[in-house]
Amino acid sequence: MTAVTRSGSGAARDMNYAAVMGRKVEIMRGALGIDYDTYELTPLAFDYDRMMADTGYTIERIAEIQAETKVGRTPLHELRTLTDAVRRISEPGKGARILLKDEAANASGSFKARRASISCYEARTRGYAGVATATSGNYGAAVASQAAMRRLRCIVLQEVFDSHGVGQPEIVEKSRACEAYGAEVQRLSVGPELFYQMLVTLETTGFFNASLYTPFGIRGVETLGAEIGREVQERYGAPPTAVVVTQAGGGNLTGTARGLREVGCETSTVVACSVDLGGLHMASDVDFNRKSFTTGHTGFGVPFATWPDRTDVPRNAARSLRYMDDYQLVTQGEVFYVTELLTKLEGLERGPAGNTSLTAAVALAAQLGEDETVVVQETEYTGAGKHHNRQLSFARERGIEISAGDPAGNVPGQRIVIPDNLTQVQGRAQDLDRLRRSYLKNAAKVLDPAAWTDTDVDYVAAETNSTREWVLANVPTTEGS
Repeated sequence: MTAVTRSGSGAARDMNYAAVMGRKVEIMRGALGIDYDTYELTPLAFDYDRMMADTGYTIERIAEIQAETKVGRTPLHELRTLTDAVRRISEPGKGARILLKDEAANASGSFKARRASISCYEARTRGYAGVATATSGNYGAAVASQAAMRRLRCIVLQEVFDSHGVGQPEIVEKSRACEAYGAEVQRLSVGPELFYQMLVTLETTGFFNASLYTPFGIRGVETLGAEIGREVQERYGAPPTAVVVTQAGGGNLTGTARGLREVGCETSTVVACSVDLGGLHMASDVDFNRKSFTTGHTGFGVPFATWPDRTDVPRNAARSLRYMDDYQLVTQGEVFYVTELLTKLEGLERGPAGNTSLTAAVALAAQLGEDETVVVQETEYTGAGKHHNRQLSFARERGIEISAGDPAGNVPGQRIVIPDNLTQVQGRAQDLDRLRRSYLKNAAKVLDPAAWTDTDVDYVAAETNSTREWVLANVPTTEGS
């Protein structure tokens, strides 16, 4: 039997999977007030800059809105003890100062409050009764927290369980946080139904879509980059040498980079960083609980960089490949080791996402001069299932070997190797040109390169942070070479 429901006008609606997905654009238009079709330039290209500008906010206005709900103006700490430790293992004159933007000070305990703040403000201003979002991460708690302060109802959809009903401790903790802020949480098992259920929820409730990937969410993160850029220039007289950003869906990096540019930090290198979980499939029921990191890993970071429009909105405002200058990969063991260092050396106990980028920052600082500055642009709260000791215990319960030694021996889903000393925290570079070529292949599936116009070539060059010449030299042929 075909499932049906009735819209507000009383008309029956077909609610089977294909029918709902076929109404995606219509549902999103009603849940966001954005007509994405108006930004389409060709079958491939769209006007990204105009879409972002049409939010109508200045960065100053965004900061004012965020201040109303306990968001922004977070501390920027110089990690002097950790910097000294890096200098002791570096060549003479090397060892950049390491700074950390303590986003755990936001309401709900992570930078995601910046994304949620503008979405909830929009929803309240436009007269929506509530907001809904699909996420297994900190964002759900952020939306719930901001919705509470804006007096909005909130529904959070989460992928929590494998088919045996076992939930990853970090995700279970985030469910608890969402409920603590008053949200209704719908817990799902891993699989393709998450976005379908999100569309059904939006259509049946008439709530605002507080998606991670709307222009409102990304504009909210711009204040983070702007705060970093302004404060580093005021303290040290120059822009940050590098800003390291944990890379997952791309919104963190996109918003931060845009904010840095807004305050004149165009020369700052924007470094993406992900935990290398190569070999684990994020949609696999078997692999779902064999990863010790639920965000900030290659299972999200690479696919979203190479094709951002794989989301619950027609056009993703988080387009990280446009803005990243470097992409570093670190192992699980390296992140756990640096998490302990941050706690023991700096007296800051923080969660895994920010410590992922801190790990890359430690390796990068060892290569830079003492007069240079590396900024870790976020932290998140920790505790309960988010704590690294609980993550390691859960890994052992899953049969994953935990040992100390050379982190090069790490095998995702099988073995976590925690370094013996700081010299072993090195990370490794991801080949950006490889990611760019992957993006080109995905673009070629949308529109045959033989039909690409100058508009398409310019668009792809912007999307890949490259040039027209590079795009034309690397564009796939119709034979796929």
